[in-house]
Amino acid sequence: MVITICIGSSCHLKGARQVVEGLQELVAKHGLKETVELTGSFCMGDCVNGVCVKVNGVLFSVQPETLQDFFRKEILEKC
Repeated sequence: MVITICIGSSCHLKGARQVVEGLQELVAKHGLKETVELTGSFCMGDCVNGVCVKVNGVLFSVQPETLQDFFRKEILEKC
């Protein structure tokens, strides 16, 4: 599974760093380092909606406060 997090300026201001660090911790905590590949990208074109996160080509809007629910629903349940 490939997860790409936008680190462009708009997403950075909306918490991209916290999302990246949170995903790194959650992937490690759940032993998914062999299954999940985390990558970064600049602008994904959906700046209005928060930190853009693409999972296997599907775009999501994630904020630091919604990260846990996002990870459980979109990552854990699909691994």
